[in-house]
Amino acid sequence: MIAEVILNSNSKQLNRVFDYQIPENLVSKVKVGSRILVPFANRKELEEGFVVNIKETSAYQVKEIQQVDETEYISTKNIELAKWMARRYFCNLSDCIKLMLPPGTTTKVFENRVREKNASFVYLKKDEEEIELAIESKKLKSDKQIRALRFLLENEGVLVSDLEMFADVTRSIINTLEKNGYLEIIEQQVERNPFEHKVLAKDKDLKLTEEQEQAYQAIGNSMDDYFYSEFLLFGVTGSRKNRNIFTTN
Repeated sequence: MIAEVILNSNSKQLNRVFDYQIPENLVSKVKVGSRILVPFANRKELEEGFVVNIKETSAYQVKEIQQVDETEYISTKNIELAKWMARRYFCNLSDCIKLMLPPGTTTKVFENRVREKNASFVYLKKDEEEIELAIESKKLKSDKQIRALRFLLENEGVLVSDLEMFADVTRSIINTLEKNGYLEIIEQQVERNPFEHKVLAKDKDLKLTEEQEQAYQAIGNSMDDYFYSEFLLFGVTGSRKNRNIFTTN
């Protein structure tokens, strides 16, 4: 199998696909959207690339893919969107693909990338009737174990740390319940929130200057009329221009 690969490069000369052989041991892992490392030209270091298509054969003598990142970041649909963006905005395909990657993944050493955050969650393995029966029959005598289980009956799937805090139990109590088959601890991926510890100040309402108001009205009128136009904004540094060219469609 042959993978068509776009290299992670800002060079316009390299903004095209290169064919690479998919080794037998990587056939099941390499897919459209896969992030890979490949040899290129006479460079000593491996180059990062993205698989944009897979085909049966190549008309060229090709080198083999050396490594693949098994984490699936980009879907086939994302690749098609990146291709459309590259055509629409006249930019490198690799630049469009990188916009869809999580921060920390653009490193040539896969082991050094930012890893997904995992945490330990607690789930019950017995139903409520079994647990209540064990409590009534004195099979469970520990107040702390009973407290932990009753907390889970109302809040299943909580973090281990939350169970420790809200039920006022130790990790050893949780481990004992796990050992006795009352609950299980599962490692799950936790979605990162980049704004979790960031304090955001509320912006004040800004009043446009006379020139800004004129530009705003001209652009707004064009958008209201569904008229394709381009506007070149002039202004000194710091005059709140977001871009040099504003296009309406």
